[in-house]
This record gives sequence, structure tokens and C-alpha cells, in this order.
Amino acid sequence: MRRRSSPIRHDYIAEVQRPRDSDDGARLPWFAAGVGLPVMLVAAFLFYGDSSSADADDIATDIGNASTTKLPSTSAVSPFATPNDDLATAAPTPVPPVEPDPVIIEPRYEETTLTIARGDTLDQLFRKHSLSIADLLRIAALDAAKQPLKVLRPGDALTITHDAGAIQSLTRHLSLFETLQVTREDDAFTAEVIDRPVEYRRVVRHGRINTSLFEAAKDMGLSDRVVMNVAGIFAWDIDFVYDIRVGDEFFVMYEEIWLDDEKVEDGEIVAAEFVNQGDSYQAVRYIMPDGRSDYFDASGRSVRKAFLRAPVDFKRISSQFNPNRRHPVLNTIRAHRGVDYAAATGTPIMAAGDGKIITRERQRGYGKVVILQHGGNITTLYAHMSNFRKGQKVGSKVRQGQVIGYVGATGLVTGAHLHYEYRLNGVHRNPRTVPLPQAEPIKAALRADFEKSSAPLLQALKAYKEQIQLASVSHAGETSIDAAN
Repeated sequence: MRRRSSPIRHDYIAEVQRPRDSDDGARLPWFAAGVGLPVMLVAAFLFYGDSSSADADDIATDIGNASTTKLPSTSAVSPFATPNDDLATAAPTPVPPVEPDPVIIEPRYEETTLTIARGDTLDQLFRKHSLSIADLLRIAALDAAKQPLKVLRPGDALTITHDAGAIQSLTRHLSLFETLQVTREDDAFTAEVIDRPVEYRRVVRHGRINTSLFEAAKDMGLSDRVVMNVAGIFAWDIDFVYDIRVGDEFFVMYEEIWLDDEKVEDGEIVAAEFVNQGDSYQAVRYIMPDGRSDYFDASGRSVRKAFLRAPVDFKRISSQFNPNRRHPVLNTIRAHRGVDYAAATGTPIMAAGDGKIITRERQRGYGKVVILQHGGNITTLYAHMSNFRKGQKVGSKVRQGQVIGYVGATGLVTGAHLHYEYRLNGVHRNPRTVPLPQAEPIKAALRADFEKSSAPLLQALKAYKEQIQLASVSHAGETSIDAAN
């Protein structure tokens, strides 16, 4: 009687009806199983058992009692072991799962650069770029940000990061050396002025004059700024209009200013020497404890005088000091008690020395005029200005070199120039030839520090000069070296 197949499928595979060709074919699997089991047991015993103590009878007994006999103990783990066998080993210590490092996702903000144009205000620019006006008001109220954000000029730029208009940071470069940095911290803002990572590199150059100082400087690749500083340092001893001769030479050590590994501009002169008609003049920079810098010779005497010979950057002297000069407008003999320096309208006019403004007005012949009172009963006069310097008035104190007005053609004149007078005890003296009082030397309390800081600079300049002389350089600009910081 044939059984019906069970409807339960333990392996989830449909039952396959196999054909039964003969009885031998049907018994073959059972025969194979009956022979295979003892063979497997013998193989296991031979692999795990102690072959030195077992004999044929033991093997036969083991085979006959395979269902009840346990295998000998061994250090290896048998593939037939169960949790209840003597061969069972202790479970391994569970290893806790390794937690991956948390992934920190930085917020991504938009960056907007606001460039100031003429007539722009921050309020207008913030509204134009949909930036928070409330945040602007909070930032502008911070002490460190008030002035930098109040005074803005065309060309100034502000870099702002924001989240849909909400300000996260604001940056403005105030100068080559300082940056305003505003950042958001939670719901508040902080502002500070930080120093920019400026690097100073010292360079030494040599120039020989064949035509003029400016041509020599151009040949050696010096900027106009460095050339003007050289002339300014030695202006008290050398008249760069009338005293320069072919063959004069100069050596200058100055600073280059670098930012983010890129040269930005030339800085101050550190040390210099000028050889004029065989006479050598040296100057080395010294920075005072209050931050001001000045130039002195090797002995500590100031290279400048108490007064400038020419208080303006002029093109030429249009009229010398002359008591018997014929006036160009009145056509009469009328003393010219000063020196006229021809220059373009708007050229800055500097105070010839430290002093106080005692006159600042418009006079008939002089036009717009300023008179300064100096120590030693000396006064200086500056006439024909186009405009006065803003922010100054009668009684204001000024320092030598500070701008007090601008070249013009006001008053009784034929062209733009500065008329400059020098008076001692009320008597007019020739500004170009009058003996000028010496400026103060290094103070005794600073002399040791001055000598310590100036000695290596002057030594480096001397070594460079000797190098140039040995190389017999015949024209400017062929050699330049980096000097030690």
C-alpha cells in the first residue's frame, strides 16, 4: 500500500519522484551508508588516537562499539565534538564591537564680498545682498568694529560669510598690517583687530650715477619710494639738484614687505651710505622705545638738521633768494627774500621743522599762506598754497615733515610754485645757504642699545661695499644680495 506524500516540506523544495528501475538500485544508498560509517570512524581514530598503545583487537572492539565508545582525550579539537563531550573547549571571550568615529559635518556658509563704491553705505549693501540688518547693527555697536566700519572709502572690501543672510563672520583688511575680524559665537558677536602675518626681508643694492639719481635707481630696479627715501635721508648734507656728480655712488639696505609668500611693497631703509664728490655719508635706522624711528650716523649724531632745506618735492628752483630781483608781475626791482620751488598744483608742502602754526590765512601778495614759529626765534613762511591741510588751525603743533598745505598759484604769481622763506630774529636769510642747527643726537640713556642694534647693520653694509669694490662693478643694478635679518 502506497503512502501518501506528507504535505509538510522541511527543506522548502518540492518532492521529486524518482523512477525505481530495480531493487539493487534502491538498496545501493543503504549499502554505501553501512560501509561508509565504520570507515569514517576508523579514519578519525587513526588521526586522533594514540597509535603506540592500540592493537588490532582494540581497533576491532572500538569499531564494534562505535555507538557507545568515546574517543581518547587530545589537545586538538575533534570535528565530532559536542558541548557534552570531554573535548569541548571554553567559549571565546566576546569582543565588543568597535564604534566608528563620529563624522563631524562642518556647516557650509555662503561667502559674499562687498566692495565699497562712491556713495555706498553698509546699510545699502547689506539690503542689496539680503544680509541681516539686525546683525549689522549689533556688529557696528562693538567697540573694536565701530571706527573701522564707520570710515569706509571707495575700493575698501569686506568679506562676509552668512547662512541665508545671518552673519557668521566679517573680515576687513584695515591696512597691510592689521585686519578686523568679527565672528559669531552662539547668539553674540565678538570683534578684534589682529595682526596680519607680514614678513620683512632685507635686501642690499648698489647704484652708480651716470646721469641722475633717479636714472641710476631705475637701472638697478629700485622703486621710486626707496629712491625718495634715500634722498630724504641725506637731504640735509647733499643737494640732489645741484651737488650730484657723475661717478657718485650709493649703497642702500632696505626692507621688502611680503605677505603670504608674495612681495607687497618696499619698506623702510635700514642703513645707507652715499658717496658724493668723494665725501662719504652714512645713516642707520634706530627705532625709539616709543616706536618712532630716526636716522643717525655711526657715532649717534642725527643725520638730519632741525630744518629741511626744501620742504617740498620740487621739479626745479624757479627763483633764487635775491635782494635785487626784478618782480615778474610788477616789473620793478623788488627783493626776493625766499626761494621759489616749482611743482605741480596739489603737491604736498611739509613743515621745515618742528613748530607751531601762528598764521594761516589768505594775504594779498602771498595768497594762501602759513607761518610756523620754531625754537631759537626762527620762523618759516609758505606761500601761494592752493589749499591748507584739513584739521589744522592757528596754534596747532606740527612736526618736521608733516604736511601743512598744497602747492598752488594763489596771490601775485605767474605759475604754480611754493615760495619759502626762513627768518632768524625777523631777518630774512637764504634758506639754501643758512647754517642749520643740528637735530638732537641719540640720548645718553639709549646709546648702548643704539650701538648694539646699529653695529651689525653697518658691518653688513661695509662687507657688501667691499664685495662690490672687489667685483669692480661699473654700472648700477648688476648685483643684489639678501642681507641677514
